[in-house]
Amino acid sequence: MPIKADPALVASDLRVVLGRLIRRLRAEHGFPLSQGAVLGRLDRDGAQSVSELAAAELVRPQSMAQTVGELEADRLVVRRADPGDRRRALVDLTDDGRSVLLADRRRRDGWLANAIAEDLSADEQQLLADAVVLMQRLADC
Repeated sequence: MPIKADPALVASDLRVVLGRLIRRLRAEHGFPLSQGAVLGRLDRDGAQSVSELAAAELVRPQSMAQTVGELEADRLVVRRADPGDRRRALVDLTDDGRSVLLADRRRRDGWLANAIAEDLSADEQQLLADAVVLMQRLADC
């Protein structure tokens, strides 16, 4: 009969390992994390106001305005009037912003896929694929 794992120990180990993996993936970013977070959110959720972006990223609106300004200067995002409220501006990805974001994702996915292919056996790769399904269930709790 298999020994039952202690959920508290598994939780602690998982938190530490995921933190290390996230930091390693962040090292593959081609731009600052704050900018990557905004580009990713705009890609996933569509155009948003600076206030909405700040709330979603848990930063002050002034900090988000600075990040959006930097992205605008690099022509990765554009501000346009909200069609439902012309007094409000929405931030959206430009074609260049989408291209930069996709290239960055490909770079990070490539690093991870390469590490999986080179460092894990076929059985370990299948085990990891199964673990991803379980981690998705945990994320949805």
